[in-house]
Amino acid sequence: MAYFFDEPSRTFSEYLLVPGYSDTNCIPSNVSLRTPLVKYKKGQQPLLSLNIPLVSAIMQSVSGEQMAKALAREGGLSFIYSSQSIEEQSAMVARVKAFKAGFVPSDSNLRPEQTLKDLIALKKLKGHSTIAITDDGSANGILLGVVSSRDWRPSRMSEDTPIATFMTPFERLVYAREGVSLSEANDIIWEHKLNTLPIVDASNRLRFFVFRKDYESHKENPNELLDKQKRYIVGAGINTRDYKSRVPQLIESGADVLCIDSSEGFSEWQKLTLSWIKAQYGDAVKVGAGNIVDREGFLFLAESGADFVKVGIGGGSICITRETKGIGRGQATALIEVAKARDEYFERTGEYIPICSDGGIVHDYHMTLALAMGADFLMLGRYFARFDESPTEKVNVKGSYMKEYWGEGSARARNWQRYDLGGDGKLSFVEGVDSYVPYAGPLKDNVQLSLSKITSTMCNCGAISLDELQQKAKLTLVSSTSIIEGGAHDVLLKDSNDLPKK
Repeated sequence: MAYFFDEPSRTFSEYLLVPGYSDTNCIPSNVSLRTPLVKYKKGQQPLLSLNIPLVSAIMQSVSGEQMAKALAREGGLSFIYSSQSIEEQSAMVARVKAFKAGFVPSDSNLRPEQTLKDLIALKKLKGHSTIAITDDGSANGILLGVVSSRDWRPSRMSEDTPIATFMTPFERLVYAREGVSLSEANDIIWEHKLNTLPIVDASNRLRFFVFRKDYESHKENPNELLDKQKRYIVGAGINTRDYKSRVPQLIESGADVLCIDSSEGFSEWQKLTLSWIKAQYGDAVKVGAGNIVDREGFLFLAESGADFVKVGIGGGSICITRETKGIGRGQATALIEVAKARDEYFERTGEYIPICSDGGIVHDYHMTLALAMGADFLMLGRYFARFDESPTEKVNVKGSYMKEYWGEGSARARNWQRYDLGGDGKLSFVEGVDSYVPYAGPLKDNVQLSLSKITSTMCNCGAISLDELQQKAKLTLVSSTSIIEGGAHDVLLKDSNDLPKK
C-alpha cells in the first residue's frame, strides 16, 4: 500500500513569523548574514561561506558571467549554467575568475592597422572601454598602445580611421613591469591619476591590466565574495552524464564549487557522480547535490558525499513538474522536514551539511521564512532573471519592459541531460515554460532592498545571525482569511494621478 504523509504539503505563504524579544543590540546594522556554503565538522569552520544567503539558479536565463560578477560583488554566488558545451561553460568560469584578479588578463585586443569600425564592434561584443593594441592582436603580444573612451569620438571620425592614428602609444603610457605587487600597482595608479595600468614583461609583452575601478569597487562593496587571490568566487553546474569530462575542465578554469543540476536527486546517478568526484579529488573539490524533498532523500545524498543539499521539486515559477508528472512537495513542508534531518545528522555524525532552499519564493518575506525554517541559503531563478545582469533580452511587452525567462525543462532550453533518461538529445516532454518577468533594474539596488527586509525582520525576532534566527524563530500557520487581513483591505488605494496638486 502506498505511504501517506500525515500532514498536508504547505507553502511559504501559509506561515508567518511571530515577533520575539529584541534588545537594544538588535538593529539591522549589527546583523550578519554570513552562512556556510559547504559541509564542515563540528568545531571547525567551513572552507567556503557566503556573505549573504543568496545564490542564482543554474539556468541559461539567469546565471551567466555578468550575473556571477554582480552577485559575488554583493556577497552571494552564481552557478554558471551547464546546459552548454564544456568549453563554453569553462570559458565563462575563467572570465569570472580573471575579472577580479587584481591583475586582469586582457580579453579585448586589436592590431594597430585595424580600424575604428573594428574597435566599435569589439566594444559592443565585450563591453570594455579599454582596448589593448598589440603587434599581433593577442592578449600577450607586444604592447604598442592602448585605446580608452577618451581617445575616440565616433561622431567626428570615419570608421575607416586606423587605430594607430588615435591610440595612446606605448611611449606615452605609464606602465609597470611584471613582478610588481598589487599594492605597488595601485600606488602607481593613484600617483599618476590613472584609470588603467598595463603590466608588461621585459620584452614589453602585455601580461595584465590593473584597474582603478577594482580597488574602488572593493571599498564600495565590503561584502564581496573573494578567494585568497582576491578573485570572485564562482560556482558551476554539472550533470550526471558528462561529468568525467566536464568536471576536470571546470576545475582547471577555476570553479570554486560545483552543483549537480537535476530535477530529482534521490537517484543512483547522483551517487555515482558524487563518488567519482570524491575518488578523483577528495575534499579538494566541493559539490552540492539535489533536489530532494524529504528526510530520506537528504540522508541518501549526505551519505553519498554531498557538500550541500538542494531542497525543492516543482516550486519554481517556470516549473510545471507537479502538473506534468504529479511529483513534488510544498516547499515549506519539504524544507522543514529536511532541516530537521540535517540537524539530527549533525548531532549523530558531527558533520554539518548545509541545505539550500530552491523554489517557492514569491515575495521577499518568503526569503526570511525559508531561512527561519532552516535553510542555510536560497537558490533563486525568477528573482535574479528580472535584473540587468541576467543574460536575457529586455523587451517591451504591451508597453511594459520585461525580461525573458525560461526553465531548463522547457523546449527552449533543450536541456535533455537534466530531465530525459533516453540520452537521445531530445526532451520526451517539457517540465518548464518559456515566459517573461517584469524588468526590475540593477541587481545591486534590488538585492540590498531585499536584504534590508530580511535583517529588519530578524531584529523583530531578536536575532542578529542566521543561526540565532533558526533557534529563536516562532512560526504560525495562517488561515486564508488572515492572509487577506495581512494586506491592504477595505480601503480605496490612491493612484498617484489622484493626489491633490499643491
